[in-house]
Amino acid sequence: MPEILLHYIWEHCLWAGFEQFTTDGRRVEILSVGEHNRDSGPDYSHARILLDGKEWVGNVEIHVTSSDWNKHRHHTDKAYDTVILHVVRKADKPVYNSKGEPIPQCQLQYPDDQDYLTGLFEAAQQMDSAVGRIGCAEQLLKEPTLLTDGWRHTLLRKRLECKRASIERLLTITKGSWEHALYISLARNFGFHTNSVPFEELAVNTPLSYLQKHRNSLFQLTALLMGQAGLIRPDEQDLRKEYDFLRTKFSLAPLEPGIWKHARLRPQNSPELRIRQFAQLLYQSDNLLSKILDTPRMEDLVPLFAVDKMGRSSIDILLINTVIPYKYAYAVYREDRNAAEQALRLMESIAPENNTIVRQWQVLGQQVRNAADSQALLHLYQNYCQHHECINCEVGYTVFQRRQLSLF
Repeated sequence: MPEILLHYIWEHCLWAGFEQFTTDGRRVEILSVGEHNRDSGPDYSHARILLDGKEWVGNVEIHVTSSDWNKHRHHTDKAYDTVILHVVRKADKPVYNSKGEPIPQCQLQYPDDQDYLTGLFEAAQQMDSAVGRIGCAEQLLKEPTLLTDGWRHTLLRKRLECKRASIERLLTITKGSWEHALYISLARNFGFHTNSVPFEELAVNTPLSYLQKHRNSLFQLTALLMGQAGLIRPDEQDLRKEYDFLRTKFSLAPLEPGIWKHARLRPQNSPELRIRQFAQLLYQSDNLLSKILDTPRMEDLVPLFAVDKMGRSSIDILLINTVIPYKYAYAVYREDRNAAEQALRLMESIAPENNTIVRQWQVLGQQVRNAADSQALLHLYQNYCQHHECINCEVGYTVFQRRQLSLF
């Protein structure tokens, strides 16, 4: 069996209906298979499982045999210390992380019919390669206007509501501090998806109040953030000395450097460069929250994020994922409907994102004129198409009604 087929079984829950146990006899209940990681590091992130009734949240690694763990050198790689479950077809040996701690292993139980599984996998591969998981792709190719501007606007609002909910969770963590919550959100988005989780951990483990005490020194901000990230190079002795001083001063503990992803990243997206850019942003941006909330035009906000080697497309992503959601969330908090609508319209003044999901919609004849369009289409794909929520989608419901009428 190829490993990719085992991935398919895991991700599509073909193990459902079978009892799962670890190799040492503990009952495994899979609450969430997690998100497929296509970069370096464990195969699935943010998975949730119950081991004998105790909930674990973390990463999952999948191999055909347990011995592949050592063959791939995961036992020496700190990036795999966060693995909560090693899923295998055959457990032929125990495995350990870089700290020497045993990793729970599950010899996955699933329908033992090779032809059935291979057929499912091949069919899914053909469909994914053609149109991804968009169930109404054929209809949209013939009639692109099935996806109306009204439904797009609703989807954009739903996406901003999801982002607002995330901001509210951060406000709970930061005890109602909008400034601190913005700091964590900005950090997460400086990770630009690939390193968003480590960046968020960096912000949570490096309180904003500590950085504010040294905000007039770019060198100290850089030392504190790079040191907390565990990414100061051996030749950066001055930076190391300054970090050691600040670490002792604030009783801080750095992150494990293995959590950062470097594979397949362009130099301008490396975590080292992004952290230095983030330090520069904090250094040059006094009262950033008030400036974001009080500045009505996007073009006037762009200079705030103009740091060394930061391109306009990267700035646009920060405006889309941080600035506008905060303007929207704050307007809702103040019950200011006009300001909330203005935040929605600001998306129309930013260029659309260019990624595989957006390009997939363009193949189906959908116009992507600005960030309002790309955000709406991303929300549609991630929250409806991927989860087969066709009946709750305006397009899917229209297609369903037409099919029903054609039967009479």
